[in-house]
Amino acid sequence: MDHFEGTASGHISAPPHKVFALITDIDRLPEWNSCIRAVVEKPASLTPGGEWLVKIRVPGLPPWTSRSRVEEYDAERLRFTYRSRSDDGNPSYIVWTWALRPDEGGGTVATVGWKGSPKTFWRRVIFSHIRKRQLENEVTESIASLERVVGA
Repeated sequence: MDHFEGTASGHISAPPHKVFALITDIDRLPEWNSCIRAVVEKPASLTPGGEWLVKIRVPGLPPWTSRSRVEEYDAERLRFTYRSRSDDGNPSYIVWTWALRPDEGGGTVATVGWKGSPKTFWRRVIFSHIRKRQLENEVTESIASLERVVGA
């Protein structure tokens, strides 16, 4: 598999700018993303090129450290795009795009897209198939967790 991609959407009962502030608050990632166990490093600001490092744990795979780099941070358009990869020198990566829009009731529709680019033999042949299936559930769960966290 040379690449894989997917999207997930969900409703959050909070205004888009409040949701955007939460998803871009690196310190709070473990509160709503159950795969992120801890934030190890964070950038001084979320500007293009800024990087953060987190500890990841997903069922069926050994834990790893993931490094993410900001590609787009647009609070006006409510878009946040970043590239993540394991922090072990492997060139494989996933580009994530969060796009938020207001709904009629004052809440938010969050759409998350991802495009994975496995670059090594084992990531193309085995791990990309596993992660593709896992990500659909993980992202849907993260959006539901955002609803719980932002409402608290």
